[in-house]
Amino acid sequence: MQLEADQNLIVYFNGQYMRLGEAKVGILTHALHYGTGVFEGIRAHWNDAQKQLFVLRPMEHYERWKRNCGIMRIGVPLSPEQLTEITLELMRRNRMETNVYVRPLAYKCAERVGVVPDDQDAFAIVALPFGEYLHAANGLHAGISSWRRIDDNAIPARAKICGAYVNSALASDEARSSGFDEAILLNQDGHVAEGATCNLFMVRDRRLITPPVHDNVLEGITRNCVMQLARREMRLDVVERSIDRSELFVCDEAFFTGTAVGIGPVVRINHRRVGDGAIGPVTRGIQHLYADAVHGRLRDYRDWLRPAYDVQKQPQEQEPALAGSKA
Repeated sequence: MQLEADQNLIVYFNGQYMRLGEAKVGILTHALHYGTGVFEGIRAHWNDAQKQLFVLRPMEHYERWKRNCGIMRIGVPLSPEQLTEITLELMRRNRMETNVYVRPLAYKCAERVGVVPDDQDAFAIVALPFGEYLHAANGLHAGISSWRRIDDNAIPARAKICGAYVNSALASDEARSSGFDEAILLNQDGHVAEGATCNLFMVRDRRLITPPVHDNVLEGITRNCVMQLARREMRLDVVERSIDRSELFVCDEAFFTGTAVGIGPVVRINHRRVGDGAIGPVTRGIQHLYADAVHGRLRDYRDWLRPAYDVQKQPQEQEPALAGSKA
């Protein structure tokens, strides 16, 4: 999905709420040249029946973001709770009543040439209206990339480090150029790692299998949601183990998971059908459970969600206070 953001969108930048079109960085910014930033992805889902926007596990996302920023020695001075409150305020100020993708970004902000980072850090948070990332209604056609997944001893895949996503960009470009919807990357040992932008699960004999985090995969929060739902609601055996490339050609079902993609069924890998070439029952079951959970329809999982709007009153109608104005 390609999305051109509204330049009047209210964002949080340099400690202030301001319009997106006014939030600028210099051309010599360290992160722009050397990839010295860490981002995060958070989803919020609109429940039209309840007139509520539910943010999915924001505290866990911000805790992960701050931990991963530590890998790059980037300081984020606010707590996960404070960051969550800023995120909710952005949704209220923008009066969002649709599905939303939130992009926090922390980065080295010094404007100079020289690869060695210093302690000049900054961060921003943007909340965007966001629909489907991959059009997966009829299943996805994935291709195994010739590019290998980055190794933990080079750039940790468990963290959303900006420079590391060149690896994903190369794999995605190759996949799209070859007619695939998404890439699957192998790690340096030749085991299946993940998609270019998402984690991967396969089903064999009613067992749900996914690569372990030490196979150079993102420690995905959606991945964790799926594992919980599969165990608790579907009574499936969920196994974390290395997956051989050839197993993808003999599995019963496969699907991607991620903040942007949600649950993305995979019906073909390279030019081979997965199972019978249709979205399988386990994948369908996970899709329905996940959709109900993130939209606030499953009471047992309401602790995953933070509502953006006060249930007792509607969002404020006055114009938002912007940078340079009096609140």
